[in-house]
This record gives sequence, structure tokens and C-alpha cells, in this order.
Amino acid sequence: MIEIILSKPVLIGLHLAFAIVGIDAFLWLLGEIKNDSWRKTRLYWSAIVGVVAFILSWFAGGYYYVKYYGGLVKPIIQGGLAPWAHNIIMETKEHIFLFIIPLSITALFITLLKKEDFEKMNIKKVFMVLTVLIVGLGLLIGAMGFTISAAARWGVK
Repeated sequence: MIEIILSKPVLIGLHLAFAIVGIDAFLWLLGEIKNDSWRKTRLYWSAIVGVVAFILSWFAGGYYYVKYYGGLVKPIIQGGLAPWAHNIIMETKEHIFLFIIPLSITALFITLLKKEDFEKMNIKKVFMVLTVLIVGLGLLIGAMGFTISAAARWGVK
């Protein structure tokens, strides 16, 4: 039963779904920042949903990588038409992903500021740039994942 729940398609689906929720949550946060209302509850919850979703995506992807990718998928990619998909894209994806969680936690900490402190620090533009960076990195990682999946399909003979 546990093998069905943690099968390759389920893990990949969870990895992707949590990543999409994380990206969407930070888009929500960006809208809240841009709105200028500083509704603390909405700021906080959009950031916490994003952080938790990225962490869950990391666990689902990490388990998939250890359980299936290294032994089954990686050799197919490396023996296929696009071995660079693992050697360059996957390695880059892994390292970029490590930045998203600390960046998203930083955004979460900023949402904990009082409106007066936030305005006194004059960091609205920086906060918006940080949030756009998180969303952009999430989308970039998604494109990299698509490339890796395509390379795995190309590698199957």
C-alpha cells in the first residue's frame, strides 16, 4: 500500500503540485505587498503557505530522487540523446532550489514586521524584488524539471 502511495507518478505529482502552490502563494504575497494595505494576516498566511509548500515539494522531490531518479531515471537520461539534461540542468536545479527555502523564509520574516517598522525601514521595493525573485526561481526550476522529464522520455529507446 505504501509503495502505491509513494509511487513515481504520485511523488512527481506531489513535487509539482506543492511547487505550484508555493509559486502561487508568493504571487499572492506580491499582490498583497503591491496593494499597500499591509493586512498582516493575509501577508503572513500567503508567506507561510508558500514556505510550507516549498518544503513539502522539497521532501517529495527528494524522496523521489533517492528512491527512483538516481537508480532508474538518471541512467536513462545519461544514456540517451540529452545527457546534459542531468549533468547541467538537474545539478543546477538542485542548487537553485536550495535558495528558494531560505529566501521564502526571509520573506516570511518580513511579513512579521509591524507596518510602522516596515515603512520606517523603507524596504517595500526590496521586498517586492525578493518576492519576484522567489516566483521567478520557482518558474525557472519548473522549466528545468520539464527539460529533465523530456530528456528521460527521449532516452527511452
